[in-house]
Amino acid sequence: MKTVIAVLLVIAGVIGGLYVGGWLMFIQSIIGVCNAFDAHTLTGTLIGWAVIKCLFASFVGGVIIGVSLLLGKVVID
Repeated sequence: MKTVIAVLLVIAGVIGGLYVGGWLMFIQSIIGVCNAFDAHTLTGTLIGWAVIKCLFASFVGGVIIGVSLLLGKVVID
C-alpha cells in the first residue's frame, strides 16, 4: 500500500511540476506577451516579467518534482 501511495505522489508531483513550470510560468507568459502585442498594450514591464518567469520556470518545476520525489521516498521508507 505504501508503494502505491508513493507512486501516486510522484506522479502527481511530476504532473504538477510540468503544469506549473511548463504551462503556467513558461507558455502562459509567452502567450500573454503575444496577446499584449496584438492588442497594442505591450510594455517593458510585461516583457520583463515574462522573461523572469521563463528563466525561473524550469527551476520551479524542478523543485516541485524534487519535493514529490522526496515525499515518495519518505513514504516508502
